[in-house]
Amino acid sequence: MKRSRINYTINKAHAMAETFKLSLPSFAFFTAQQWREKNLAEWQEVIDLQLGWDITDFGSGDFANTGLTLLTLRNGSLSDARYPKPYAEKMLQIQENQQTPWHFHYHKMEDILNRGGGELCMQLAWATEDKHLDTRRPVEVVVDGCLRTLTACETLVLKPGQGVCLPPYLYHRFWAQKAFVMGWEVSMVNDDKADNCFLEGRGRFPVIEEDEPIKWILCGEYERLLQKACVA
Repeated sequence: MKRSRINYTINKAHAMAETFKLSLPSFAFFTAQQWREKNLAEWQEVIDLQLGWDITDFGSGDFANTGLTLLTLRNGSLSDARYPKPYAEKMLQIQENQQTPWHFHYHKMEDILNRGGGELCMQLAWATEDKHLDTRRPVEVVVDGCLRTLTACETLVLKPGQGVCLPPYLYHRFWAQKAFVMGWEVSMVNDDKADNCFLEGRGRFPVIEEDEPIKWILCGEYERLLQKACVA
């Protein structure tokens, strides 16, 4: 992904949050220059748990069609006793016809919600022992407290206000139709470095082409920030 695309996408994400009357935490507005001026010890939890912006094209090189805009608001850690919080929360912004590809989580159970906008479409299938799609096994999920039984890979459409609970080892892919979707994720602790399995072996984080100065630092770049090498 080009840095210009990342900068533009976060600018747009701020505007969309305002359109939906969502107030975001202060770290969502820290520019690269402001990060340089912070006492990082005061923001250690944000850095360690990678709270903040996460813009990804899943290694596709085509963000408009395969990508996702996320803001991690809360998280805990499975390995660091300083952060015992057992849950995580994310804002998801999904452009019309933009897909998040097939993947499942080894540990994390999550609720994915449509907070407003268009329709959030999702396909579901269980993972086989060799991590392929089980196209025969029916899928039972709970949508807002109502048990639904779907055939494998059947499209589930979540209208604004609806949400579905996804257990571990349940493959899912989703996209927005009819309009932009403001999505939300409420889950167990999130570990994007180790807890994702993509059907097609895609990358979770983008390779960035630095075609313009960094305005917004992604949560996956905090290590570079600590090393004083995140921005030119």
